[in-house]
Amino acid sequence: MKYETLAKDIIRNVGGQENVNSLTHCITRLRFKLKDESKANTEVLKNMDGIVTVVKSGGQYQVVIGNHVPEVYADVTAIGGFQAGSSEVASDEKVSLFNRFIDTISGVFTPTLGVLSATGMIKGLTALLLALGLLAKTSGTYEILNALGDCLFYFFPIFLGYTSAKKFNANIFIGMAIGASLVYPTFSTITASGKPLYTLFSGTIFESPVYITFLGIPVILMSYASTVIPIIISTYVGSKIENFFKKVIPSVVRTFLVPFFTLLVIVPLALIVIGPLSTWAGQLLGAAILFVYNLSPIIEGIIMGAFWQVFVIFGLHWGLVPIAMNNLAVLKFDPILAATLGASFAQTGVVLAILLKTKNVKLRSLSIPAVISGIFGVTEPAIYGITLPRKKPFILSCIAAAVGGGIIGAMGTKGYIIGGLGIFAIPSYISPAGMDSGFYGAVIGILVSFVLGFLLMFFGGFKDDEVKEAKKDSTAGAAKGEVLVKQETVISPLKGEVKSLSEVTDEAFSTGALGKGIAIEPSEGKVISPVDGVLTSLFSSGHAIGITSDHGVEVLIHVGKDTVKLKGKHFYPKVKQGDAVKKGQLLMEFDMEAIKEAGYVLTTPVIVANTANYLDVIETEKKSIEYQEDLLTVVV
Repeated sequence: MKYETLAKDIIRNVGGQENVNSLTHCITRLRFKLKDESKANTEVLKNMDGIVTVVKSGGQYQVVIGNHVPEVYADVTAIGGFQAGSSEVASDEKVSLFNRFIDTISGVFTPTLGVLSATGMIKGLTALLLALGLLAKTSGTYEILNALGDCLFYFFPIFLGYTSAKKFNANIFIGMAIGASLVYPTFSTITASGKPLYTLFSGTIFESPVYITFLGIPVILMSYASTVIPIIISTYVGSKIENFFKKVIPSVVRTFLVPFFTLLVIVPLALIVIGPLSTWAGQLLGAAILFVYNLSPIIEGIIMGAFWQVFVIFGLHWGLVPIAMNNLAVLKFDPILAATLGASFAQTGVVLAILLKTKNVKLRSLSIPAVISGIFGVTEPAIYGITLPRKKPFILSCIAAAVGGGIIGAMGTKGYIIGGLGIFAIPSYISPAGMDSGFYGAVIGILVSFVLGFLLMFFGGFKDDEVKEAKKDSTAGAAKGEVLVKQETVISPLKGEVKSLSEVTDEAFSTGALGKGIAIEPSEGKVISPVDGVLTSLFSSGHAIGITSDHGVEVLIHVGKDTVKLKGKHFYPKVKQGDAVKKGQLLMEFDMEAIKEAGYVLTTPVIVANTANYLDVIETEKKSIEYQEDLLTVVV
């Protein structure tokens, strides 16, 4: 396994396999549903090589990996014994209604995103070839490409029946059967002959007076192709019906009788009640959104452009996904997500300016792949790795995206398909009638967002956060022909036996994934400050302390292995997070004997968490050490 070590470290630091309710992934992040988020070592995960950051939002514990998340997900799933896209198990955790909604939507739509984007890109390519006159609608090539581009979205209820069933812990084939019944060709043919019943504003709201009967009950036939709301609600209700029949039907005949009775109940119910009601609700929602949008497309564009990246950070963008898809099914276009088109390009322009301005080697190494992935619409590496931690670049990217969104709104840009991201999304804005002002608005919005983001950052007083090179010593260094560099000494925070990190049983430390350093087997239960600086992190459990020195060295002291499970018992901090500390100052005391009796080892890694910022971290050669003796030398 390529990411076996990283996968093991992730599983360990989210609280172990037993703490995981479910696991899915999207384009850049692993999305855990944990039983108890307090058991996760968030700071450890954030500082781990191979992890961009950790986000807790929408009831999910999201570990941001980057573009290679599918490979990491595969290894985590295999090692943890999780089912791919596993459903939630019962939990006593109280989750807000909004968080449940976000979690449900992301769980239903996330598995489809890759293929949905792929077919959308094919549909966009076909539209582009038509607009350029390189393809004729009468050609067989067009028919095949068009079918390939339409296939998933047209039969979307079947695919969502599968993902919804998995999310609601139901039989996935029952979910698919419900979806298939909604788009059954005979019903579609009959529906096509119908006429509107009522109209609202200028669009059709209650479609099709055509109906058939089921046991004498009228069934209003509607077109459910490309819809999202009816199948999700129907599958949810179907999961409850299935659970009922599982309880009352004997196990010997349950395999076929549960699906038999479930489908007999839910499909007519979906066609008679759920489908029409949810379709009308969706049509009303689409009409309402269009009404609000028409009041001021420019303001809508500015707001969506400015806040889209904020929505992404907190996972709130998932709340807009079903709205956009509903718009495509009802209105045949979507004006909402169109306004966000420039956001990824604004972010990319800002990072490109940072790339050209910085002299920090690590920052440059982060910026290059962030720019490349940003062009293709994946901005999490840029957001979490570069702009958000520095605040000002992130704000400037939001400003640039707001301007681009305003232009897109003013030009009347609309999306006609769910296509790719970044530059691959551009064909999605070609109208069925060809390239119009909306399409050119999309292109202009992209260019303005990108250029403005670049200029704002490049000329916006960029302050490099590089670790400055030490000045050469012009006497001794010149005499010996050597380049002397600055060093910072980290004194020992504990007293005891010195060990190599490789001897630590926790792989996150022993492999050096969290940074270079050394370990100490303590002989006395107290920890002192190894540097002058600020206490930047103090775990609530008291077992780990993070200090940033006055010169920027980030020191992590982790007392024992798995001692987080003690939840603070036997640890007695003497300082609080945010305190300024001096070398030798007492930070914490701990009861060694009580911790050992509880079954925990006390081997304590002391590492430089931002090792990559320095030329080297040199460990002491002593076999035992006293407080305040030199432990590590950080070469700047």
